[in-house]
Amino acid sequence: MRLQKPRVAPLQDNEFTEEQRDALDYFIREGWVLNIFRTLARAPKALKRFNLWGGYVLSSRNDLSPRDRELVILRTGFMCKSGYEWAQHVIIGKDCGLSDAEIARIKRGPEDTEWSDLDRAMLQATDELVADHFISEATWKALSGLTDKQRMDIVFTVGQYTQVSMILNTFGVQLDEGLDLDPDLRR
Repeated sequence: MRLQKPRVAPLQDNEFTEEQRDALDYFIREGWVLNIFRTLARAPKALKRFNLWGGYVLSSRNDLSPRDRELVILRTGFMCKSGYEWAQHVIIGKDCGLSDAEIARIKRGPEDTEWSDLDRAMLQATDELVADHFISEATWKALSGLTDKQRMDIVFTVGQYTQVSMILNTFGVQLDEGLDLDPDLRR
């Protein structure tokens, strides 16, 4: 974690305005308002729009398989040094079929020799997008096993989770109860 305490404090239930409660409605109904949403609720209009785009990236409208989507999200979070992002998506990644060994290898990136060619290409694309905001021609060709829409969804996913990581890191969003900070993301 980059910060040991929040710069922007998450709202407590008794602090929600009507507009904030409306922006958080889905999470309140589900019974889990995570710290990221409690923090973003301070800008409720932005939170509503953020949830629309984030909802696309995490849905079946994203043509990446859930496993591939989580591979890309976890690599983005690790590259952005976002302890919160990593901790949340390790759980989601396992639910989407990533093994503990694969999750450990995500930290090593595309150079790890155990990746399939396509996994390596997706990780390489993620690294290039985070570092240079561009996928090289060689990596684009290595992604040829994907449809154009799937390649677009890699860019959309990395873009979304780079933004999420910037939000989490800069606002100092702290881990939710029950999550553990990965030792490689300690500051």
